[in-house]
Amino acid sequence: MTHRMIFNQTGYFGRGAITHIAPEIARRGLTKAFIVTDPVLADNGTAARITNLLDEAGIGWEVFSDVVPNPPIEKVQAGLAAFRASGADVLIGLGGGSPQDTCKAISVIATNPDFEDVLSLEGLSPTTRPGAPIIGVPTTAGTASETTINYVITDTSKQRKFVCVDPHDIPVMAFNAEHTGEKYRDIAAAFGVEEARTMPLEEARAAAVEAVAQLTRDLGNPTRISQVGVEADGIEALADDAFADVCTPGNPRPATREDIKALYTSLL
Repeated sequence: MTHRMIFNQTGYFGRGAITHIAPEIARRGLTKAFIVTDPVLADNGTAARITNLLDEAGIGWEVFSDVVPNPPIEKVQAGLAAFRASGADVLIGLGGGSPQDTCKAISVIATNPDFEDVLSLEGLSPTTRPGAPIIGVPTTAGTASETTINYVITDTSKQRKFVCVDPHDIPVMAFNAEHTGEKYRDIAAAFGVEEARTMPLEEARAAAVEAVAQLTRDLGNPTRISQVGVEADGIEALADDAFADVCTPGNPRPATREDIKALYTSLL
């Protein structure tokens, strides 16, 4: 059975969900897909399941499979060059986190040249204003990142295709900081914080949190959950859903329902 979900965009999940890809592309008046995947899925017939559907619908396509785990910027740049050369007008991310992250980064940079030098880190997704349209086809379940409790507050603005830095990311980063070892140094360094590698760890963590917060402000992304339609009477339900989420136990710092509720409340 296929299920249909509406967030800031439309999502399908369940058996047969990929049959909706071509109709969704056609409905938007798009004509050629650029499929970002990894070598295994490109070679084992998984990508062909999508390209066959595109062929049947008369939609052009090109496959980019030069994706590796925790994709470095060089791979993103290679994908970006291939995307630009392809003439495609829609991206399809096929696979787990690495193809999805690479696909999102290509979309971001393709429509925001200022982000040509964006860095890709484990647990830190490139973030910006709307990118090229993306269809994601995950093949593995996600896990909670180092920076977020894995419950997404959807941006209801139709001006955005996706939002990778959500209003709750910054306080959750701060909440998790003491349980992340040296990893926030990597984030601070990626944002150009001077002496990120040598300053006291507590200062590096604070600098990383502030760098992400400043990026959120610079991009004009929401900084309060009230900006994306959340009201005080919705906090209890959000806390329940986030606490029950399958990924929450994987958060770097154990979080109680009351912890989560407090985080949401602080962002009203």
